Amino acid sequence: MTQPFRPSALARHLPAYAGILAAVVLAASLYFAASVFTPVACALFIIALVWPLQEFLQQRMPRLAALAVVMCVIIVVFMGFASTVVWGFSNIVRAIVSEAPRFQTLYEQAADWLKGHGIVIAGFWAEHFDLRWLVGTLQSITGRVNTTVTFWLVVAVYVILGLLEVPSIGSKIKALTSPIAARVLIEGSRTAAERFRRYMMIRTAMSLATGVTVWALAALAGLDLAPEWGILAFALNYIPYIGPFIATVFPTFYALAQFESWQAALFVFACLNVIQFVIGSYVEPRVSGSALSISPFLVLLSVFFWTWMWGVFGAFIGVPITIAMLTFCAQHPGTHWISELLGDPDAEPKPPPVA
Repeated sequence: MTQPFRPSALARHLPAYAGILAAVVLAASLYFAASVFTPVACALFIIALVWPLQEFLQQRMPRLAALAVVMCVIIVVFMGFASTVVWGFSNIVRAIVSEAPRFQTLYEQAADWLKGHGIVIAGFWAEHFDLRWLVGTLQSITGRVNTTVTFWLVVAVYVILGLLEVPSIGSKIKALTSPIAARVLIEGSRTAAERFRRYMMIRTAMSLATGVTVWALAALAGLDLAPEWGILAFALNYIPYIGPFIATVFPTFYALAQFESWQAALFVFACLNVIQFVIGSYVEPRVSGSALSISPFLVLLSVFFWTWMWGVFGAFIGVPITIAMLTFCAQHPGTHWISELLGDPDAEPKPPPVA
């Protein structure tokens, strides 16, 4: 009697191995070719944000004229945001540089105190840590703004070409021989763009609220550079979890140097954390609801992963990339389970789309 054919264990798991290998190759490509992919990712994100304006204008004027208006809006918004952030960061860096000796003295005193209480690691850091390294790092980060001109020029070219080709690309997708692939691409792109816009609106509103509140607190507490601390909190709030933490630590250390009192620094630290907690953990989730459909764990993982992949830009764009991936997964029955597993834990499960 002929035995039925049974594939080997390797053959059964071959698709899974191929998927893992493809994911590793893709991640390696994104990492080593970051200079190629980051402008494209930034351009696609901007196109998703401004396409409704482009579509609205080109229905009322020539397409090239509408494109010129949209590009002017993008440039004005970007220059206003960048100039404000650079002004605030530059003033903070200059203040830290001028107070560097005081910061170094405070650090050495804290290290000696910890060492006297038997915390050996304090002695290790006292030997290997130099505040001048931190100051130099902050200066280099601020100075890199001047080296990103080429990056943004490339992004602008991609945005212009992309806005011009959106209608033709949509027509080509609709003409695909596979209706499932066409539906996934069209619905996924439309839904992801809507979520991008909602994400940026919510993030901008919460960042403004955080910045204004931090500025008011710093002014009431008598902390120097109150507007700058507000701008720092506003800009860093676009990076979930990590950004608010940094925006809390720097004013606290500056308060310690200015007031020379750990009680005053502790008060500033506690108030800043209350602000971040109320806005980030109470107000924002109720404003966004389940619209973004992404779990807090995956948000934090996305920030760390994309920061490692693409640096500071990856920290900003990481969450939108993850939102897009989950959105496309939700459009196909075979990958719908991924969006359900990694989506908002409080959201009601949705039935998978029909193939």
